[in-house]
Amino acid sequence: MSEPITMRAFHAAEGTRDWRVVGDGANAFFRTASFADGTAFVQAIGELDGVGPHQPDIDLRHDGVTVRLLTATDDYAGMTERDLDLARRISALASDRGLTADPTRIQTVLLTIDALVSADVMPFWAAVLDYERRPDNPDEDLIDPRWHGPGIWFQDMDAPRPQRNRIHVDVWVPYDQAEARVAAALAAGGRLVRDRAPTWWTLADAEGNEADVATTQGRD
Repeated sequence: MSEPITMRAFHAAEGTRDWRVVGDGANAFFRTASFADGTAFVQAIGELDGVGPHQPDIDLRHDGVTVRLLTATDDYAGMTERDLDLARRISALASDRGLTADPTRIQTVLLTIDALVSADVMPFWAAVLDYERRPDNPDEDLIDPRWHGPGIWFQDMDAPRPQRNRIHVDVWVPYDQAEARVAAALAAGGRLVRDRAPTWWTLADAEGNEADVATTQGRD
């Protein structure tokens, strides 16, 4: 594994304007004019020197390509110098093809379960969803081995909370999109429960069900 770097260092580095670090790594969405253009872009990424040992996760759609960069080992999940180098080269490749990045299309969804004893409930969720324990944090996190479904984080409680929902959604968005997302939720009938800007905002719907809008700001 190459040298780890912080999320803050990744964003501060030159050549990362297209990218946003959210809950599961550095992501960029590049708009394409057609599915064929997206396919050609994905092929070009695959032909970059050195991409083989550090393969990005790529989602190809009719209107664009989402690329995710994350270094995940048994004891680390985050950004590295190799991710930074690959992000720069993918952005250069996109620029050469006239593709532009759209950060408003980036988000990560995390499901959070409050548990009195996480160890007692994690096996059920791993089995019913066919998930795996995240290697670097196996006592709190489950992940989809297919990298399609949302991750699940188990948050320990000191005591039962009968008046609060025990499962809520965390929506990770780019730091420059968070305030607009919060404003949209409030305009749609939500209310603000906790304001921990710029790191997270806890919102609730009309019946008190909660969701967090989260960013990477203030975390490293």
